[in-house]
Amino acid sequence: MGKRASKRNTFNYNVDRKKLKKKMIKKYRPRIECEQIRKAWDINKTTKQNMQDMGLAFGTKGVLPIMSKTNDEPVDQVIKPYVIREMEEEANVPRKDNTTCSTDIIEFVQHMIREYGEDYKAMARDEKNYYQDTPKQIKRKVDLYKRCHPEEHAAFAASLQAQTSS
Repeated sequence: MGKRASKRNTFNYNVDRKKLKKKMIKKYRPRIECEQIRKAWDINKTTKQNMQDMGLAFGTKGVLPIMSKTNDEPVDQVIKPYVIREMEEEANVPRKDNTTCSTDIIEFVQHMIREYGEDYKAMARDEKNYYQDTPKQIKRKVDLYKRCHPEEHAAFAASLQAQTSS
């Protein structure tokens, strides 16, 4: 009965220690994206305690309790209500739609409308339809153009009206 041999510690060249350390630090202390939560965060408290102070739910478990016949449970006191208020104000700010069409799509759609009007089947057979889009795909492109550039489309439609009337 001899002593059991232990494995010798050897350096593993396949592991990047710098990356591992960065990953561990990132996991241990994640960056809080929401500015209001970051300002109200107390590093001495747990995540659950911090969220409770702000009036937010830490997880889905226990958020909607099963209704009991008697309602004697104490209501949680929100210590930092300004966090919820600021988050709601930020959520209620209207955001501008930044979607746009490429110049190629705009030129393509304008050419098709100029030539065929609303006849999408004829548009699908046009020689300028390089990508062989189906009538539905062309209709989607036209709708996208109308939604993204309403002023430009209105001016284009007005110029078409002026050309056809004269």
